[in-house]
Amino acid sequence: MVNSPRPPRFPISRVLVVLHDVLMVVLAWQALIALRYASIGSSLPLHGFLVETAIVVAVQLTVFWRMGLYRGLWRFASLPDLKNILFSSMLGGLLVAILLFLFRDRAAGVPRVALVLYPLALAVLLGAPRLLYRAWKDGQMLRATSEQRERLLILGAGPIAESLARDLQRSDRYQVVGFLADDGSIQGAKIYGLPVLGHTKDLARIAEEAAVTHVAIALPGDQSEQLGRIAAQCERLKLRFSRMPAPEEVLQDQWMHGALKDVAIEDLLGRDPVLPDWAAIRETLAGRSVLITGAGGSIGSELARQCANVGVGQLVLVERSELALHELLFDLRARFPRLQAEYVLGDCGDEALMRRLVEQWRPDELFHAAAYKHVPLLEAQPREAVRNNLFATEVVARTAVAGAVKTLVLISTDKAVNAINMLGASKRLAELACLARCEGSSTRLVTVRFGNVLDSAGSVVPLFREQIRRGGPVTVTHPDVTRYFMTIPEACQLILQATTLREASGIFTLDMGRPVLIRVLAEQMIRLAGFAPYRDIDISYTGLRPGEKLHEELFHADESYSQTVHPKIFLAEPRPVDLAEVDATLKALRLAVQRDDDSEIRRVIAEAIPEFAATAANRITGPFRPQVIRGGRVP
Repeated sequence: MVNSPRPPRFPISRVLVVLHDVLMVVLAWQALIALRYASIGSSLPLHGFLVETAIVVAVQLTVFWRMGLYRGLWRFASLPDLKNILFSSMLGGLLVAILLFLFRDRAAGVPRVALVLYPLALAVLLGAPRLLYRAWKDGQMLRATSEQRERLLILGAGPIAESLARDLQRSDRYQVVGFLADDGSIQGAKIYGLPVLGHTKDLARIAEEAAVTHVAIALPGDQSEQLGRIAAQCERLKLRFSRMPAPEEVLQDQWMHGALKDVAIEDLLGRDPVLPDWAAIRETLAGRSVLITGAGGSIGSELARQCANVGVGQLVLVERSELALHELLFDLRARFPRLQAEYVLGDCGDEALMRRLVEQWRPDELFHAAAYKHVPLLEAQPREAVRNNLFATEVVARTAVAGAVKTLVLISTDKAVNAINMLGASKRLAELACLARCEGSSTRLVTVRFGNVLDSAGSVVPLFREQIRRGGPVTVTHPDVTRYFMTIPEACQLILQATTLREASGIFTLDMGRPVLIRVLAEQMIRLAGFAPYRDIDISYTGLRPGEKLHEELFHADESYSQTVHPKIFLAEPRPVDLAEVDATLKALRLAVQRDDDSEIRRVIAEAIPEFAATAANRITGPFRPQVIRGGRVP
């Protein structure tokens, strides 16, 4: 015999809530009638309006039930609950008045003032106990957890800081002790019951006085320089520090509202992030066929994700690393299950493969991201630098022109400006080769240059992170070496944005702000990891590597730059180029590559690129063997 399921039990707490509300309805109704009769010096009738009271209770409980008043919990009573109580009381009062007028002889004897004031009185009698109960429970929780919670100080007092304080008031992890703000007019004031304790320069004193262990940074706008100073100060004071995520981070990264985000290295770059025009990018790429070479690399894979996100019609991904292509395949299938993508294992320098792909898929846009990029390795192996960065690029450009690809986007580097190393020289020659092949064709050539990409494979950030994990030392080539930096998403957004500028072709570059001292970058990463530079983890200086510049350049003196419609993107008019000389250089380099003659490769490049020739005498051509110079604090 199958036991029939028991009907759901009505919780005893819910019964008590209903009884409480019945009592408040009776109290509100009877008290208003009694007060009205007392005010005119008359005694209450013997029947005491018991029938009317019964009607009021029945109507009001029905309204409460239908309005969902008993689905909520007093523990979490809030403003929406109070609004619901007020609306239910007013609706109940209206229905009671109608019923009494229709069925009780036009509400004979019932004071009209009682009918008017009843909804408001009932709302107060129902709402006040709920709010008091919640305040009592919140106080209990705060007292129970105060010893375990981190005492937190908020830096800032604007809307961002106010929003953070409001959310953290309900946190069982943090106990907010107050604010620090540089606005003198609010010193000593209170925000959400929390005091403004002083200025940001008072952090050390106030953190000690208030026994603070955590600092939340909620400053408006671009505060990267101030963030760096705060990080250094918190490190000295042994305070944890976080920041309030920006609204777009909350949307994109699904940060919980009111949550804190660890300060990341990109927060300390010293410039505003690039904000792309996504509407223009979607209009340009949505529904189109896109081919990406080097799709498994840092830039190529992010390009693939962003193209998929804007709704391209077909994505053809070429990558010669089997592992990288396999990881990209699984990543895109998980993120974009409806994406039409072709995953091609192969070398973009294979002309037969590229010709077949262009003829088969007819790409509208071709992004050439495949390249070697490590300066010391390419300095020691010029043949591979030329073969991969130059000749493979020329193959891509030839097949793009032959297949009538609408736009060829060459991803270059700032090292192509005044190129003094094999990486820069091979990429500069690749720019010239693409210019020569696209000249006079229907294919628009877009060359995009940018500086170093944070956290890309083989860059200094993952290297520093691993060295910090091992306990140091962190190795920097020179105390004064600087680089321009951008994040991987920013780099890809610049590339996609350049494709939207249909009226322009040429070399696009990004306003990347001020260059960053690599020594300072290393110090900041050590602090973000919770250590003290030169005390917990040392920084060692190894000397500049072969072909390495002390400072990179974004613009060439002979290239005239103008601002595009995007405020952070500039367009350069390419330097005058003798295409016949470019073809002669390519022919000579092909012969040198076939003969495996590194000296001849360097000689031909030196003839083609004057700045490369100017530094040839000082170039180290042998394998790189670092000489570690143990450094203390740099003066």
